[in-house]
Order: sequence, then structure tokens, then C-alpha cells
Amino acid sequence: MKYEAVVTDDLTTTLVGENLLLRLLGKVLYNEPDAKWLEGLVFEKIFSEIPFGAEQPEIIRGFEILQQWSTAQTNGILETEFAELKLDYTRLFIGLDVHRTPPWESVYYNRERMVFQEQTLQVREWYARFGLQAERINKEPDDHIGLEMLFIAHLASLALQAIELNDENKLNDILQAQREFLSEHLLRWGPAWAKLVKQHAATDFYRGIAHLTHGALLAIAETLEIKMPKEVTL
Repeated sequence: MKYEAVVTDDLTTTLVGENLLLRLLGKVLYNEPDAKWLEGLVFEKIFSEIPFGAEQPEIIRGFEILQQWSTAQTNGILETEFAELKLDYTRLFIGLDVHRTPPWESVYYNRERMVFQEQTLQVREWYARFGLQAERINKEPDDHIGLEMLFIAHLASLALQAIELNDENKLNDILQAQREFLSEHLLRWGPAWAKLVKQHAATDFYRGIAHLTHGALLAIAETLEIKMPKEVTL
């Protein structure tokens, strides 16, 4: 059944907040930590106000953790703190303990924990459908959690453009695309991934980001009236 939205100020506000939060999460998850950029988040008090899903418990918990982390960094991120962040990112998403919290969708669908599988190609086709391509295509799997979050953020921005153009057909097509991608991909494995990161993260920053990611997925599912699919687990 195709999703049909009613254009209201609330819908616009929701899409703006969704775009902001998922774009932030996508960048944090896909890129290694950058001290100056993180200090910018602290200086701009990014974690002081929830832009999307303000009543979602996981989002509330994530912002609480990240607000506490931000308060501790008001005088700048110490070298020791930044070293811990880099180590935690490496453990969780690149190597060392990455087998506990793999950030690639396809790993969750095969016993051998292999990347570049069927899910990777399906996600690549979704990106191409909207004129996108993974930055490191063929060198790194397209189905990285950060890239998938950025893709949903991109669709939210396209939906906002459709509202500005008063194009309800395009708006509903884009929202339907969000629903399908989330149902077929991100909602199937993203919550399971977030739970693993909450369990294994060694820093408050990445623990808070995991709560935010989990909450954002649940909030989007509720907003778009998506029945949560059965989760895949490692």
C-alpha cells in the first residue's frame, strides 16, 4: 500500500529534523573522528536540543549521554580524550573488535560474515536510483550504516524540495521510497547493530550515538507508519 502524506507544517518540521539528525549520524558513523569538527559540535551546542523524535526514549537517552559528554569538553577535547575516541571508532567500525559490531549490512545475512554480498548490490542500486554513488565504491561496501543513514537523510531533503515545489506526487514517491528502503534494509539490521554498539562502546560519545541511531530508526518507522520487520542478528 502506497504511503500518502498530507502536507502540513508539522510534516515539513519533521522532515527538516529528520534530515538534520540523520545527516549528523551518518557523518559521525562513516568518518573517523575529527577533533576540530567535534569541538564545533560542542561549541554550537548541537546536543542541547532534539531536532527529531523528541519523545522517543532512545533518542532522549542518547541526547542525555551526549549532553554530558559535551559539557565535559567545553574547554576543548583533550588529546587523551580524542585518542580514546579514535581507538573506540577503530575497535567498533574498522578493526580489532569490529567483528562484534560490523557496520555493514551484508555481514548480518551470512554465516561467514562476508561483505560485498547481495545486500550491498541492492543498496548500490537504491543509491543509483537517486543519482548517488558511494564515495569509495568497490573499495568499501556500499551498505555501511553511515551511508545508509545519509541516504535516508538525502531522501528527506528531496521530500522537502518536493514540498517547496508543491509537487505532492513527487513527495509521496520519495516518502514511499523511504518506507521501502527502511523496510527492506535499514530497519532489518540497524537496530541490532545499535544494540551491539551500545553494549561494546568504550566511550560515552559512541554509546550516545548508538542510542541516537536506534531511536532515530524507531522514530522514522513510527512517522512513516512502518511495521517493524523482523531483525537479523549476528
